[in-house]
Amino acid sequence: MRVNEIFYSLQGEGFHTGTPAIFIRLSGCNLRCAFCDTLHEPFEELSEEEIIERIAPYPASLVVVTGGEPALQLTESLVDLLHVQNKYVAVETNGTHPLPANVDWITLSPKQSFVGDKGKVVLSYADEVKVVYDGVHPIEQMVEGLESDNWFVQPCDIGDERRNAELTAQCIDFVKDHPWWRLSIQTHKILGMP
Repeated sequence: MRVNEIFYSLQGEGFHTGTPAIFIRLSGCNLRCAFCDTLHEPFEELSEEEIIERIAPYPASLVVVTGGEPALQLTESLVDLLHVQNKYVAVETNGTHPLPANVDWITLSPKQSFVGDKGKVVLSYADEVKVVYDGVHPIEQMVEGLESDNWFVQPCDIGDERRNAELTAQCIDFVKDHPWWRLSIQTHKILGMP
């Protein structure tokens, strides 16, 4: 498996914000979003057993498999091995590929509005949907046809402090007008955590 990095931190966004988590970042993505802030291409080839060895020192029960796009590599057998270690497996995905059925939590961040048809979501349900809002694409349009119990909107970090503040204010207004949604901010960036 092509692993970009494994690290221990707190989940910085979405439903599990503030929860200690072991992150397994897999390398590669099938999309090229202009705002992507993750250097996920470098990798080390690791077996599933080596991944389990690497996470062993960390006491958290939450494992977040992310990327890039983890659905390109994640296997049911790795999820099974993580379950044997009493881990709760959450996956952060763009939803363009199916996931193993034994995953515990799916965070879906749809990207079709940004990249066109190659970003078409094949999943119909996610435990949480997290929309990255850039001020251009309507939030509700990005989630048409999706089902979830938890809806988050997250302002896109475009590297401009003034514009980021405007996007955050627009997200706050959206949530106030749509109270079944919640605001997600990248607390790990604010706190300087990995």
